[in-house]
Amino acid sequence: MRTQLTTYFARLFAGDLSAFGGPATDDAVAGHIRAEQMSLVLGYSVGIMLANACNAIVLAIALWASPDRTFALIWAGTVAAAAIAFGVQSRAARRITKPHFVSQRAMHRLVRNAFLLGAAWGIVPVAFFANASTGGQLVITCLCSGMLAGGALAFATIPIAAIAFTAPIFVGIAICLGRNGDLAFLLIAFLVVVYGSVLLRGVFVNSFSFARRVMRQIEAERTVRQDPLTHLPNRFAFNETLDAALKRLALSGEEFAVLLLDLDRFKEVNDKFGHPAGDEFLVQVAGRLQRCTRAAEHVARIGGDEFALVMANLARPEDALEIAERFVVAFDEPFQIEGRQIVGATSVGIVLAPRDGNMALDIMKNADAALYRAKKAGPGTVCFFEQADDRLSRDRKALQADLEGAIARDELFLVFQPFLDLDENRITGFEALLRWQHPSRGLVPPSEFIGIAEETGLIHEIGEWVIRRACATLADWPEDIRVAVNFSASQFHDTAILHTIVQALADAKVSPCRFEIEITESMLLSKYGSAASILNALLQLGVTVALDDFGTGFSSLTYLRKLPFSRIKIDQSFIRDMLVQPDCAAIVKSVISLARDLNIAVVAEGVETADQLEYLRQVSCDEVQGYLISRPVSADSVLALLNTKKYRAIYAA
Repeated sequence: MRTQLTTYFARLFAGDLSAFGGPATDDAVAGHIRAEQMSLVLGYSVGIMLANACNAIVLAIALWASPDRTFALIWAGTVAAAAIAFGVQSRAARRITKPHFVSQRAMHRLVRNAFLLGAAWGIVPVAFFANASTGGQLVITCLCSGMLAGGALAFATIPIAAIAFTAPIFVGIAICLGRNGDLAFLLIAFLVVVYGSVLLRGVFVNSFSFARRVMRQIEAERTVRQDPLTHLPNRFAFNETLDAALKRLALSGEEFAVLLLDLDRFKEVNDKFGHPAGDEFLVQVAGRLQRCTRAAEHVARIGGDEFALVMANLARPEDALEIAERFVVAFDEPFQIEGRQIVGATSVGIVLAPRDGNMALDIMKNADAALYRAKKAGPGTVCFFEQADDRLSRDRKALQADLEGAIARDELFLVFQPFLDLDENRITGFEALLRWQHPSRGLVPPSEFIGIAEETGLIHEIGEWVIRRACATLADWPEDIRVAVNFSASQFHDTAILHTIVQALADAKVSPCRFEIEITESMLLSKYGSAASILNALLQLGVTVALDDFGTGFSSLTYLRKLPFSRIKIDQSFIRDMLVQPDCAAIVKSVISLARDLNIAVVAEGVETADQLEYLRQVSCDEVQGYLISRPVSADSVLALLNTKKYRAIYAA
């Protein structure tokens, strides 16, 4: 019971209209309503405070000849000074961007100040009316009536503040009139009660209407500013919050931080379980992240798996670090999705304003650079922005700009690494590997530019070039040699890829059975439903499909059931350790045995020693690939490699 009373009074003095029978709201909406109420009060406050100061001076003049002159002057000076100080403070507050959320504590302070100001005017009829002249009494009556009306106007949307302000004045008038039994004063008392009732009735009607209007406005704005999936603020709302923080920084020097988050394993969740599970994962992540923040702050979803937070009124950088670490810890517990446990992780980049920038573009660019470094360091990493990040970001953007013209400048080329058939001791095909010869950087590793290509969409243009070049090169090889091309998830889900492959094979006059697609487990398949038709069409065409990096993904056996793979490639991590770690050897033997039963060929990747090759012969592996056989060679060297008898002798040894 005591707790309920405490909660009720906390809501009451925070201006919650449900305490008076008005519309009920949740904490977030109540905070927004308080922000609108506070904004209106601040809008009136300068004029109201100026009126208070003028009224105090008028009262002092009216009581100049009264025996209470000294006390009246002290009172008038105090009220006028306080009113002017509060008016100046309110004017400064109005220049700062209106907050979207105001706490209960801030509203408690407003109600307290309203009561103190009302009490100051409630003293007037009690202390000065009896000894005042007739003119002075008239002035006091007018001033008190005016303050009642002014208070009702100023706090027209906050009934508790209006009551807090007007109640002391009513009490003061009642005490004053109660001392005098004159009928005229009793009539005045009656009129004051009627007058006050009408005023308060108007306050309640206006405040309820105002609250409902704000609630409708909030609901309408949510459709524009709210992410429909997670119900968090979207990028538009985040940009507004960031702009408001920058404005406060410029006007009052209020520092803030921006935290940028990226989910490290979201793509894997989509790849394994599909989009419905991915959506549920995002919803649960959003709930956990929001619980880590302060009441007035909201995490925003600004991209697919990217979230951001503006931390206002930052006292010290450690506060931002504390919130970031809470975000990281929020992923410690697995997520329960569709009866499964899913482990997630996040990385966080932090920028501090104005230290790291005072413009939105610079802040977000630097936050992205800090996040990039955090992601490179591994899941669960938090990084503050450093100047080195800016250099790295500029270098990455320069690389992206150069990559956009790499095809036109003929800087991309293919190299080919052979597959060796262990039964026939001959090369049966080559894997096409993309390389980039940059004019100033030299040979750029695929690990540096493939990710950029996927992020920017350049992978589609580059992928088409690879397909056409590989097919054109294949046309010069013997009919029993195939070429394998790696595909990324974004390529595979582009419906135009089917036409590209068909056209490339037709232009090169190459049989489809000589063209092989290599796809990884990690790309199977974030959009499997839409990709199945493309894959099946390619299989019907005669193109073969290989599952690359087998054993490093999620549900290999599930995919072996779903899709008719021609080959699976055992990841080199198992091949590298199979002679020294029994569990790796067991995995290799089991995969080969399973594949044989399923009538699927097996390729062992990363073969580098003769002992590894011999072991793979013993366990009946179909094909091998690795530096022992050959490093990747240029297209011009493929035919020479195929005709080299020395290689065949080594293979047979």
